Amino acid sequence: MEKEMNVSVPAVMNAMQVAKYLGISKQGAYNLMNSESFPTLRVGKRLLVSSDRFLEWIGKHSNDVG
Repeated sequence: MEKEMNVSVPAVMNAMQVAKYLGISKQGAYNLMNSESFPTLRVGKRLLVSSDRFLEWIGKHSNDVG
């Protein structure tokens, strides 16, 4: 049986929102968002990610266990 999560995700997320969603520190989110494999959108000095690209990234980097 597959468990479905009903979690609201904003259209664009900042580092604090990424950290909260993944359960990691804010610094961990910044490290992730500065990595080449993460789909970061830079607006001035701000680091953002669209929720579509973020969820796609999670899917690509998740292990299918089951």
